[in-house]
Amino acid sequence: MATCASKGGCPSDYVALSIALVSIILLLMRAALPYMIHKIPRPKGSSFWLVAVQVIASLNLVLSIVMALNFLKFRNRHWWRSCYLWAVWIEGPLGFGLLLSCRITQIFQLYYIFVKRRLPPIRSYIFLPLILLPWIAAATLIHIRKPLNYRCHMGTPWIIPVMGLHAVYVVALITFTWAVHHVEFRFHELKDLWRGSLVSVASIGIWVAAYVMNEVREDISWIEIASRFLLLVMTSALVLAFFSFSISQPLVSLMSLRKKDHKDYKTMSQALGIPDSGILLQRESTSILHPNEPLDKLLLNRRFRQSFMEFADSCLAGESVHFYDEVQHFDKIPIQDSVRRIYMARHIIEKYIAAGAPMEVNISHRIRQEILSTNDLSHTDLFKNALGELMQLMKLNLAKDYWSSMYFMKLKEDIRMRAVDQELEHVGGWNFSPRLSSVHCSDDPFQHEHSPKNSGCHNHDSEMR
Repeated sequence: MATCASKGGCPSDYVALSIALVSIILLLMRAALPYMIHKIPRPKGSSFWLVAVQVIASLNLVLSIVMALNFLKFRNRHWWRSCYLWAVWIEGPLGFGLLLSCRITQIFQLYYIFVKRRLPPIRSYIFLPLILLPWIAAATLIHIRKPLNYRCHMGTPWIIPVMGLHAVYVVALITFTWAVHHVEFRFHELKDLWRGSLVSVASIGIWVAAYVMNEVREDISWIEIASRFLLLVMTSALVLAFFSFSISQPLVSLMSLRKKDHKDYKTMSQALGIPDSGILLQRESTSILHPNEPLDKLLLNRRFRQSFMEFADSCLAGESVHFYDEVQHFDKIPIQDSVRRIYMARHIIEKYIAAGAPMEVNISHRIRQEILSTNDLSHTDLFKNALGELMQLMKLNLAKDYWSSMYFMKLKEDIRMRAVDQELEHVGGWNFSPRLSSVHCSDDPFQHEHSPKNSGCHNHDSEMR
């Protein structure tokens, strides 16, 4: 036992390694499988890279514990097994410090968005390195002073400040969590925050006890073996408890891999329980749409808006119509329900307004900055000016081509056929559908496909951008 305690390879070490390996596999599955199974497009900005950095930090933390505390038995000691590489840099700034810093950054975003009701004043890629600076300074100091022995243990004068640095970040995590505890989140954010905080506190307590046991009774083999077993097991639990999609990607968090929890939410409006917007009454669904009608009035008809959106997508200029549709859902949320309005507003900003957004709309810089610097994300007129600019662009470009496109012809024919169906049902009480005389697109030899080049649209990318 004395030999494996100092050189590694004890039976308990392999048990701990197995637990750590399972936790890493579960971590990677939770990170990748929802995107692979549900085919969710990869998000851009901090919604993606903060989660990716958190995964890397978790891997670094587990690997640093394995390498620094001799879980594996190596015959020779190489330079890449240096205690200062694994126990100082990879465990500190690149492991636990980076993991806690990512989580604090995410809570900082939640605090400003849901409590202050505005976007954070500091970008995540600036805020994260700033709060990571104490870890870098501490690692540099330890590397210069070199207080570690050949077992990667440090004396009591160093353990107290090092564990104190760990505790400070846990306290910061709990403080930010308490600051948002009154917010009625929709995607289990608060539950995940408290779970990570509780596991962090437990991990720090066990780590301190293990380090103290190692330093006080370093000559007792079973204490060293038991302490490093606890360290790795608690680290595995920590990385799993910390990793959650609900902080940054609510739609992904709802698409659980467990069948009983699966919810088929394709849009944020569905996830928030917002009813479909637009008029679709019997009398209006069969009325003939006329080009002389104002576009903003026509877009209130959900059937027309769907046809117009398909036409705009075929012209590679559909982001304006999609933006209009999402803003309609935003406007349907009651004013007093500020939390849901903030969720929807943040979703629209990340998808359409922010620089480099997946469907960035063509609006003026002034209007864009007004939205990004707003003091109230739930305000009723948040997207009013942007929508006004985009309506003018759609009237000048897309609307003119739409009325001569096959999409309008198909919509008009569909409305006419529905009107005939309803009239026959009212008169004779019979249902003549389906009619043998009707020719559907799939049966029409002249209309097998309506590609963008024959749909009646021009290249709007050069006109709108």
